[in-house]
Amino acid sequence: MTDKSELLTATDETIDDVVKYADPMVLRGLLYQLTGDETIAAIQATTAQIRDSEPGKASKDFALVQSKADVSDPSDLAMIQSKAAAFLKSYRDQGAPNIPCGPPERLHRSLSLAAGADFSASELEMWLEQLALDPWARGHVWQDPPPSPDLGKFVVAVIGAGMGGLNAAVQLKHAGIPYFVIEKNDEVGGTWYENQYPGARVDSPSRTYTHIYGVDFEYPNAFCLQRENLRYFKWVADHFDIRNDITFKTEVKSVVWDESAKLWEIKAAGPDGPRVWHANAVIASVGFLSRPNMPTIEGMETFEGDAFHTARWPARLDLKGKRVAVIGTGATGYQLVPELAKLADHTFVFQRTPNWCFDTKSYLDPFPAQVNWLDRNFPYIRNFIRFRLSWLAGPQTFAPIMRIDPQFEDPHARSALNKKIRDQQLAFIKRKLASRPDLIEKMTPVAPPYSARPIIVDTDYSVYDALLRDDVTLVTDPILKIKSNGIEVRGGGTYSVDTIVYATGFKANDFLWPMEIRGRDGKRIEELWEKDGARAYLGTMLPGFPNFFMIYGPNTNNFGGLQIVDFEEMVTRFALQCIGGLITQKKRTIDVSLDAYWRYNDEVDRAETLMMYKDPRANNYYKNDNGRSAANNPVDIRKIWTWLRNPLNGHVSGEQSGNPEAIASPIVRPYFREDLVVE
Repeated sequence: MTDKSELLTATDETIDDVVKYADPMVLRGLLYQLTGDETIAAIQATTAQIRDSEPGKASKDFALVQSKADVSDPSDLAMIQSKAAAFLKSYRDQGAPNIPCGPPERLHRSLSLAAGADFSASELEMWLEQLALDPWARGHVWQDPPPSPDLGKFVVAVIGAGMGGLNAAVQLKHAGIPYFVIEKNDEVGGTWYENQYPGARVDSPSRTYTHIYGVDFEYPNAFCLQRENLRYFKWVADHFDIRNDITFKTEVKSVVWDESAKLWEIKAAGPDGPRVWHANAVIASVGFLSRPNMPTIEGMETFEGDAFHTARWPARLDLKGKRVAVIGTGATGYQLVPELAKLADHTFVFQRTPNWCFDTKSYLDPFPAQVNWLDRNFPYIRNFIRFRLSWLAGPQTFAPIMRIDPQFEDPHARSALNKKIRDQQLAFIKRKLASRPDLIEKMTPVAPPYSARPIIVDTDYSVYDALLRDDVTLVTDPILKIKSNGIEVRGGGTYSVDTIVYATGFKANDFLWPMEIRGRDGKRIEELWEKDGARAYLGTMLPGFPNFFMIYGPNTNNFGGLQIVDFEEMVTRFALQCIGGLITQKKRTIDVSLDAYWRYNDEVDRAETLMMYKDPRANNYYKNDNGRSAANNPVDIRKIWTWLRNPLNGHVSGEQSGNPEAIASPIVRPYFREDLVVE
């Protein structure tokens, strides 16, 4: 039982104050769900273009959102807050007992009230998963639990203990399937353990950057720093007691399929030398933003000062009095520079391509104390906040933002909405850099917004503010070579520096690299991908590589709505259902046919045709050397959810979904003995 002493001792004045810090749309849906009060349901919400407001009033919810439904009438707002306060006072006076979240049949309407829009009944189950009332909503549920001996015979290897790997371990343990985890670092967290540079911060709302079972984890910020994200992953490992199942400081070198034994042989190198494991199935959770990408610049090896990639930031590094060069200006560089400027004597920012920044007032700010007070004391408010933020990042929001309009003509933008977004963010650049017109052109991207990774920055202090400092210099001349004590640019200028920081991203298109992966008949994964780069079936399976699943594999960086963690959870459930089906049906292998692999990827390619990142002016990891994206998934997440929902039930069809974009195409049949080959 949760400690409610904080609420039980709260005064009426405290409660009247804290409810003013709640999103009225969240209260609208939550109070209706808890009470059934029709006067709350009758309160009207209006949709406003929130980024048209005066400077500094960008959305506090999600910087990339262009509009949202909100309660705008002052009397309606006062009524919602009054009813919320009355509910909390009554709940306090009753002793704050554990209470149910209202009748299930009311949830569809309650969520529609919180969203400010209705949605099809066919989508309800997906949104209920996002609501996270059931912490195991994306876990594996045994319809007919197998005997313990059958379970004990099937062992799963998980490679990586970041976001995806930890979830795989938690879900395997919950399902009772034997597993072990191999992790190259000495701690969990993956990229959030490795990236400890100043300013490292998540650019998705933290409340939706958790697994479903983490909905009650308390965060101090709307967008949390690296240390808070790492704290969450440590909590997952400790709360679900999976640390003892992880072999740390051990890097997998090869994963090779043994057809005769129907097992994967996994070779790794650890502190005590080579290690070998055998497993019936492998869940590779190494991600694709995990291997630093170092540039090739003449003279790099001659530099006599400190030089390192941002993902390898030295512990206890002292930059006081140092002249520091930052090479690379993607999301990492733009996060780093404002903080680095506070530490170094002088910061030189070497920029090849500027990026679009989206300002949000809450990006750096901690939550007011009242927000976390409500989290702890208002029943189910965290669930409804999570849903609300998920809705704002849903497919109905991102489909129009990400799509090129082939009929729209403009030299800088690719749709009317894209032009509006560009105008808004260009106005932000001009406002911030008004005193330095020479910087405006240098910081204005040529490619349209969303053709590269959008970067969230704080409205009041960002890379733009840092560039106005006397001790920060923007260098846009191309780097010619690195010398022992500085950097020479084309044209002959040389900048003397003591430290070089490479903010040059990751080998995002080299999936599973540098591991050697061999499937049936010794086939190397590079052979499967030789046509045009990495691909997978539903982002997770590869033909000829039985019982092998990837988490955050090719085309899972979703642009069809929701967050990466949601896609990963869906994929993990799918993998466990496949594994569970093998166990209950006493089969040994599951594979995807080559034909199905290409049919699915044809669907991805078709959806990608008009995605904003296909703009020819964009040159970033969103496109590989073949001009297609191996990273991003352009398919509506409702469609993905349907495909990944139930591989054991071939009777599931897209007809269950009413939204045309959500209908699972009959071309893709991710079911046992259809696209999935079971032996």
